[in-house]
Amino acid sequence: MAIWYCDCEGCDKPSVRTYGDCVLCDHHFCVKHLGPEYHTCPKWEDEHRYGPAIQESEKKEITTLIDKINISALTQRASSLRNGLACSVAQGLQYDRALRSSVMGGMNYHIEILFEDGISWLARIRRFNATSPPPELRDYILGSEFSTLQFLSKTKVPVPTVFDFNPDESNPVGVGYIMMEKLPGKPLRWSLTTPEQRQRVTSQLADIYIELKAFPFSVMGSFNQQNSSHIGPIARESLADFKDLHMKMLGPYTSSEEFFNAHIRMILDLITRQESYVNRPVDAFLIHRFLLDTVPKIFSNNHLDDGMFYLKHADEKGDQILVDNDFNITGIIDWEWAQTDSKSAAFNSPIVLLPVADFYTGADSIGEDEVYFAECLEEKGHPDLGEIVRNGRLIHRMQFCCGYDLDDWDGFIGLFFGLLKILGIEGDSNWESWKADALDRYREDPQLKQILRLSDE
Repeated sequence: MAIWYCDCEGCDKPSVRTYGDCVLCDHHFCVKHLGPEYHTCPKWEDEHRYGPAIQESEKKEITTLIDKINISALTQRASSLRNGLACSVAQGLQYDRALRSSVMGGMNYHIEILFEDGISWLARIRRFNATSPPPELRDYILGSEFSTLQFLSKTKVPVPTVFDFNPDESNPVGVGYIMMEKLPGKPLRWSLTTPEQRQRVTSQLADIYIELKAFPFSVMGSFNQQNSSHIGPIARESLADFKDLHMKMLGPYTSSEEFFNAHIRMILDLITRQESYVNRPVDAFLIHRFLLDTVPKIFSNNHLDDGMFYLKHADEKGDQILVDNDFNITGIIDWEWAQTDSKSAAFNSPIVLLPVADFYTGADSIGEDEVYFAECLEEKGHPDLGEIVRNGRLIHRMQFCCGYDLDDWDGFIGLFFGLLKILGIEGDSNWESWKADALDRYREDPQLKQILRLSDE
């Protein structure tokens, strides 16, 4: 999606999402000005300078962010929320590469606030660089996370308690923030766990899924901060479009079919406007045009769904799970992109349980960890959730193929032809053959004609 417009002098074209956002020179480029004869950031082309340049850019970004923060105002606000109990920032605020992983991720920077009674809070602050969403969308996502955590605090799902939220950068702290409890534990590193440790964590994940099942919603979307009980548009950068300086967000929806139709049509529009998939526009268009045709086959009359929607974490790679030394789950964090989803999607096995190698080569059977997860759900009295896990591969493949980064072409091919296999579409898994058929099938599509015309220029 075009979050920004090209920074080149005299250009009013939207920048290309991802490829057009340069964190090194903090500029945005349209498809024309991404070419080497135009690109103003030579560091992209020099592999020996790229790593150090990224570190220097990140240091500059975080230093600028820290300079905006009024630490005194932050600690005073925290203290006031605990009846005047004294507190301080746990460590000095400065960019330290060695401490990077403990204070920030790709989207947020964290400041630990330590109270004199030993309690710790975190101030969660959105980072801001060339890849960041515009303030309006950034604030919506931050507010949605706050509301999601407010809702979850009323359930048995272990999440940090939130104490304060202020997205307005003109507030005394100087930046928008969420103030929340710091949970004990460390991020789960699934690849380093033993089979016994995996089973222990998986059983607890089943309990969390069962708890979330108890809270159905009538629509698909994200919590809206303006009303903590209201489901509004989906809070995610990739599911929002900016056209003519106006933001258009997807959702809420009353069916998965409605959502995927809207999502894929947005992708097709972005490709046509040269704002997405500029390196493989024809391939990307054909793929997503085909996916649009498959939506009714996948989502109409899905017997695993019940017409309701359930809250789902959006980034289930494993590091959102905090565990103690005995692999008891101490918390689930990072809910910023959470949304309600159909039953078959919300309770499908999380990504961390997928057998990655088999999944990317197109195998349609579930892995050992997923089988154990299904058994846990069934043994705990929820065979409907176990059935969803056992039959979830089609949903996984559709979700992965829609919006996939085609720079990883080998990975995509395995996913895509795996999807075709599950759909019962015969073929020899040859991309060029499939592409030729698709070009013929969609030859009268006006958007495809426009893309082919632009590709020939």
